[in-house]
Amino acid sequence: MANLPKGSKKLLNAWAFYDWANSVYSLVIASAVFPIFYGALTLLKDENGKILDDTVTFLGYDWNNDTLISYVTAAAFLMVSILSPLLSGIADYVGNKKIFMKFFCYLGAVSCIGLFWFSLEFLWFGLLCYFLALIGFWASLVFYNSYLPDIAFPEQQDKISAKGYSMGYIGSVLLLLICLAMILFHESFGFEDEGLPTRLSFVLTGVWWIGFSQYTYYYLPKGNKKEKFTRHLLFNGFKEINKILKQLAHNKVLRRYLAAFFVYSMAVQTIMLVATYFGIEELDWGDSDPTFGLIVSILLIQLVAVLGAILTARSSARFGNIKTLIALNFIWVVICIYAYTITQPIQFYVTAAFVGLVMGGIQSLSRSTYSKFIPEGTLDTASYFSFYDVSEKIGIVIGMFSYGYVAQVTGSIRYAVLFFIVFFIIGIILLFRVPRNA
Repeated sequence: MANLPKGSKKLLNAWAFYDWANSVYSLVIASAVFPIFYGALTLLKDENGKILDDTVTFLGYDWNNDTLISYVTAAAFLMVSILSPLLSGIADYVGNKKIFMKFFCYLGAVSCIGLFWFSLEFLWFGLLCYFLALIGFWASLVFYNSYLPDIAFPEQQDKISAKGYSMGYIGSVLLLLICLAMILFHESFGFEDEGLPTRLSFVLTGVWWIGFSQYTYYYLPKGNKKEKFTRHLLFNGFKEINKILKQLAHNKVLRRYLAAFFVYSMAVQTIMLVATYFGIEELDWGDSDPTFGLIVSILLIQLVAVLGAILTARSSARFGNIKTLIALNFIWVVICIYAYTITQPIQFYVTAAFVGLVMGGIQSLSRSTYSKFIPEGTLDTASYFSFYDVSEKIGIVIGMFSYGYVAQVTGSIRYAVLFFIVFFIIGIILLFRVPRNA
C-alpha cells in the first residue's frame, strides 16, 4: 500500500479509477445484458417470436416474470435504504474503512460472476446473486464517496468527482461493446453455444470490477479514525437523517421540493430499470435480433444523456431550476403516452433518444437544485445528501413494487407505463407549489 499525501495527483486518479472498475455493473448487469438474458430465459415464445407464456414458478407460486424481478429489485433497494444510514454512520469513524469498501466490492463482483449459473432449475440462486450484486454495488459506493474529503482538498473535489464519472462511463461502455461483440459474433470467437457469451459477460463484469479496483485499493489510505467505534456511532446515520427531517419542518422550500422530487424520481428511476424488459416483451422485433437493438438503444441513451445534462443546465440558467424541472416532467408525460403506443423497434429508438435527453437532465438538475436549497452555512451537508439518497432509494422501492403489481394484475407491463404518468403529474403539481422565488 502506498502512502500518498492528501491532494496527490496519483492518489486522486486512483480514487477516480474505482468508477472505471465498478460502473460496468450498472451498465452490463442493471441495464443491458442481464435484463435481455433474464427475458430470454423466462419467456416462452413460438417459432415466430410471439410470447406464449411469461410465467415463472418461484417459492411454490406462479409469478409474472417482470413482477418477480421487479420485486427482487425493490427488496434489494429496500435493503440498501436500511444499510446506507448504517454505513454512513460508521464510514468516518472506523480505523480501516477500506476493509468495508472491499467487502461490498467483492460481494457485488462475486455475485455478478455467480449469475453465470442463473437457470430456471436453480432460480433462487440466480435471484440471490442478482440481489447481492445490487447491494454490493450501492453499499461499496457509500465508502467510496466518503473517501473524497479524505483524499482531495475542497477546490479539487468537483474536478476529480467529474473525472471519476467520465472514467466510469468510458469503462462501462467499453466492456459492454466487448460483450456485445462476443454475443453477436459468438461463432467468430469459437463459441458453439450462443448462450455462453452472455453468461461469460457476467463473469467478465465481476473480474473487471475486482481486477481494476486493486489499483484503487493500493493507493487509498485505510481511513481516518476519529473516535472509538461504538453502538452510538452505528446508528449515527439514522439520527442524522431524523435531524434533517425535523429541520425540514422549518424549511418550506426544501420540504416542498423534496416531496416533488420523491414522487417524480420514483417514476424516472423505475423507468430506467425496466426499460429493457419493456423492449423485450412489448416490441415486434420480427426476424431481427433484439439483443443488438436493445443494447444499441441503451448506448444511445447513455450518449444522449450527456447532451441532455448540458442543455438542461443552460435552460436552468435562463429560466430557473423549478421551471425547467416542470418542463422536463411534462416531457416525461409525453414520452410515457407515446411509449404506451409503440410496437416497432424504430419507435423504441426514438423513445430512447428522448429518454436520454430528459434522463440526463432531470438527474443532474434535481441534485443541483437540492444542493441550492440547503440553507447557507450548513455544516452537515453530508447528512442532507444522505437523506436525499435514502429518499431516492425508497422511491425506487415504491416504484418497482408498483410496476410489479400492475404487471401482475394486468398481465402486461405496457399498462405500467401509463401508471408512471400519474407520478409525473403529481410531481408537476408539487413543483408548482414550490415558492416562486426558489
